[in-house]
Amino acid sequence: MEKDMHSRNLEDSQKPITSLREEWPLMPLRGMLVYPGMVTPLEVGRERSINALEQAMVSDRMMILAAQKEARVKEPEIDDIYEIGTLVEIKQLLKLPEGHIRILVEGISRVRILSLVQSDPYYTANIEILTVDEKLDRETEALMRSASSLFEKYVKLSKKLPLEVVASLDEISEPGKLADNIASQLLIRVEDKQQILETFDVKERLELLNVLLSKELEILELEKNISTRVRRQMDKSQRDYYLREQLKAIRQELGEDEDKYEELEEYRQKIEKLGLSPDTKEKALKEVSRLEKMPPGTAEAVVVRNYLDWIIALPWKTETKDNIDIIKAESILDADHYGLEKVKERILEFLAVKKLTKSMKGPILCLVGPPGVGKTSLAKSVARALNRKFVRFSLGGVRDEAEIRGHRRTYVGALPGKIIQSMRDAKSKNPVILLDEVDKMSSDFRGDPASALLEVLDPEQNNAFQDHFLEVPFDLSRVMFITTANNAMDIPQPLLDRMEVIEVPGYTEVEKMQIALRHLMPKQLEAHGLKEGDVEISQTTVLAIIREYTKEAGVRNLERTLASLYRKAAKEIVAGREKPIRITKNNLEKYLGVPSYTFGIAETEDKVGVATGLVWTPVGGDIVSIEVSVVPGKGGLTLTGKLGDVMKESAQAALSYTRYRAEDLGIDPDFHDHKDIHIHVPEGAVPKEGPSAGITMATALVSALSCKPVRWDVAMTGEITLRGRVLPIGGLKEKLLGAQRAGIKTVLIPKANERDLKEVPKEILKGLTVIPVGHMDEVLKHALRVKEEITFND
Repeated sequence: MEKDMHSRNLEDSQKPITSLREEWPLMPLRGMLVYPGMVTPLEVGRERSINALEQAMVSDRMMILAAQKEARVKEPEIDDIYEIGTLVEIKQLLKLPEGHIRILVEGISRVRILSLVQSDPYYTANIEILTVDEKLDRETEALMRSASSLFEKYVKLSKKLPLEVVASLDEISEPGKLADNIASQLLIRVEDKQQILETFDVKERLELLNVLLSKELEILELEKNISTRVRRQMDKSQRDYYLREQLKAIRQELGEDEDKYEELEEYRQKIEKLGLSPDTKEKALKEVSRLEKMPPGTAEAVVVRNYLDWIIALPWKTETKDNIDIIKAESILDADHYGLEKVKERILEFLAVKKLTKSMKGPILCLVGPPGVGKTSLAKSVARALNRKFVRFSLGGVRDEAEIRGHRRTYVGALPGKIIQSMRDAKSKNPVILLDEVDKMSSDFRGDPASALLEVLDPEQNNAFQDHFLEVPFDLSRVMFITTANNAMDIPQPLLDRMEVIEVPGYTEVEKMQIALRHLMPKQLEAHGLKEGDVEISQTTVLAIIREYTKEAGVRNLERTLASLYRKAAKEIVAGREKPIRITKNNLEKYLGVPSYTFGIAETEDKVGVATGLVWTPVGGDIVSIEVSVVPGKGGLTLTGKLGDVMKESAQAALSYTRYRAEDLGIDPDFHDHKDIHIHVPEGAVPKEGPSAGITMATALVSALSCKPVRWDVAMTGEITLRGRVLPIGGLKEKLLGAQRAGIKTVLIPKANERDLKEVPKEILKGLTVIPVGHMDEVLKHALRVKEEITFND
């Protein structure tokens, strides 16, 4: 391989060409080139190059040198060699051991290689000798001075060239020779040097040289700054090490505990690696300095040490990579939950938008529904679909603000709040945190935890959440918060405003059946150590359990009942009974006892003064019978059944409507003067509240006063006004589900709720006749059993 062994100037600018011929020996150069007017040493080792050199020495010591485009090519073709090269004269030749030859060549002129004549045993080429016209004007002279000045700075900065090369430039007056001389000294790429060789116009060559020199100077300045900075850091590290060793020796002489200082150094190293913000890092290191000055056993030292442990344990920068695959997420949700199509669809929409926007901020999801419908497991599925850590903590019964924001360190036993504790447990900056039972919080003299949650659940504020214990901001903007509640009405309005509510409704019988077969039964079978085929429970048996032994919107009681069956079956198997244990509808009472609930309506006949209403409860929809009794008296109204204020007002409104329409209804207009009315809602120990029983009370009251029976297969829900208008209600799906479960045939609903029927699954509406009503007169037409149609006069 040819190596550049330094170049030197020639006194004279160009030597005359002693002979001209068509073919010239050609020697390709790797990683270097030779400029005209320069004397350059070379080392030759390739066989073809040595043959070309010997041929040149035999003839007139003249040959062509041209650079290869790729240095790694051992046997170059014409396309691998630059077109512009240099005609040189061999001045000296020295043979070295192992067959290598060292030569000294002088560049004569630029040449253009026209063609490669032969390549074996050496390269020969046809060339065109190029002449360059050099004109010295003011602009050229200015370019020469600029190049000389830049080159002088380059030599001083690089420190790889002797200063003598700068002095030698003063003797050069030709612009082309100056440019070639400087270019030969530069430590730049061969491509850049070749570009200078190929630039024939002297002025353009000097401009290109100035550009290359400026670029190299900028790089050298950066290298110098980096080197200075590294040296300064090394000097500081050595100084710190030296001082630390001195300090260590002093402490040993004083008899101080060395373990304490090792612990402090460990704290400092861990804090440096956390990637904290400058303010937080300063605060943490300040606490380390405070700890250093304290005696080890003091109470305050324990507090500071606890504080530093919390700082180090938190995931300031650590986070998991989201894996937002909608297809995978959908399969996970379907595998974990049966039904709940709209809920799953909304969660998938949320994940899709998150993937497209790549934004860490998003709505806070609030899953609202009765107990046992799978709100918590839905949140777990979301975390699994996103490949995030999952942390859950319950807010039920929390009444201290410090549970959310933490305690100040002035208190004994102070700790961060639940939010920071959850972040530590997650060990990730972007977990899914489930705030369970957000509607069960309360407040007292210790503060309002719901108000403390306002900052936590606001995407615009929680990027700098302040915990009283940490006293430094912590970024919660990457956390995905999911909350659950049984009743959205119990969530404070400002908190509810920050959340997107997703209703998780109760299950129909069909859905409960599928959940039991797909999820609950296999789970309980495995939990009780049983194998498939040990116990056989038919679908009709599961349906009987759902109807007669459970009464809920979710499936928790259903799971407990199935667990009871498997326990009893396991006992029989251990006792030696032959497998499989078959549990059917006929022998179900043997395992579970007498049915707890009656499926359907007990009364199958029309009754005067008894109307069936539909109510919403935390465990789903249900039916309620409202009874009215009319006895002689002085117009008194008695309400029993542990009714709330709103329900009492509904009863008063129903009475006022009845008095207003008494004559049209065939009732004595003066009944309130000589009759006492008693309205009773059974199950008096259970508190009842809400306006949706208004039309039911009015129907029962009209029935009792007119002695017209109410149809037993009709249930109703709706709020009533003094003029008899029927107003809309909430929880329609749950109420219809309760009616279906109870065996009701006809349901009267407010006309304004007719649009909500589109959201009710077809399984619930199956077997139900739903009649929208807008006025109490319509309710009475459908609810009262009469031989002739009643005509109402407005």
